[in-house]
Amino acid sequence: MQDVTDLPFMRVIARRGAPDWFVTEYFRVHPDSVPHPYILRSITENRTGRPVFAQMIGRDLPSLLRTAETLSRHPVAGIDLNLGCPAPIVCRKNAGGGLLREPEEVDRLLGTLREAISGRFTVKTRVGFASEAEFPRLLEVFRNHGIDGLTIHGRTVGERYQTPVHVDCVKLAVETMDCPVIANGNVVDVETGLSYHAGTAAAGLMIGRGAIRNPWIFAQLAAAFAGVAGPVPTHRDLLEYVEELYHELAGETRKFIPESHVQRMKKTLSYISHGLEDGGFEHEMRRARTPDDFFRICRTHLDHTAPLPPRPPVGSKLFCGFEDLLEKGQPC
Repeated sequence: MQDVTDLPFMRVIARRGAPDWFVTEYFRVHPDSVPHPYILRSITENRTGRPVFAQMIGRDLPSLLRTAETLSRHPVAGIDLNLGCPAPIVCRKNAGGGLLREPEEVDRLLGTLREAISGRFTVKTRVGFASEAEFPRLLEVFRNHGIDGLTIHGRTVGERYQTPVHVDCVKLAVETMDCPVIANGNVVDVETGLSYHAGTAAAGLMIGRGAIRNPWIFAQLAAAFAGVAGPVPTHRDLLEYVEELYHELAGETRKFIPESHVQRMKKTLSYISHGLEDGGFEHEMRRARTPDDFFRICRTHLDHTAPLPPRPPVGSKLFCGFEDLLEKGQPC
């Protein structure tokens, strides 16, 4: 996730059970762009023991080719093209999810990029721009170009993060594509992850917002797939995670401004605090201004050993529709 899943976040996550690989924040690509140095450090200074895919977003083909060639000189596991970002500022430029309105242009971009990229080349997409009925046509395009992997966020661009995922679309891709298909969207705990996997037979799961809220989710899912007990984090474990992330991010800041750093952390805390039994934590954190406020609120509400709730509340405005996975995910 842009402005969240950076190098400090990767470090903190990896200490709690790293995923099989990471994907960088996206490199914005346009005629005047160069790979952002801060994002590039997620590749060049990665010490997590896990490979990293470099993610590009843009629509200018010469710039995409130039950027892919530059990124390929670094120790990347592969190059990923983002066709799924639903941010209005991105879609207005017909990049990210906005490109899904133009399947012919996607076809042209993928064909040229596939020829130019000698290593792994993968795509992240949604199931359509306005409707999931667009997805079969998009799958035809993806099949044309020998991509090495397809990650599908199971919503349309227009649905953003507000609906259940379209499990049937991901399942169709698994049955159609020659490459591994990764299911993404609404994995908030072990049960939703297992259900999404069972309902699609996907090769794996990509987790974004669910991992911000619960950095143990990768270790928990790995344990579940192995049939062994996974970690059961407590509120105090969450406190340690929050404090560690604070200090990791502070150490990355050239000119540390305490009040600005607290605001940066509050963006992440909106996912972390959401749905805890003690609603006062989320309420108070919105009003934190200084580091003293921040740490006092965290320690007041989190410094105890009660287990964390495994998933957000049903009806959550941040994690919408995950309960549908529990009702509809069936073994294939």
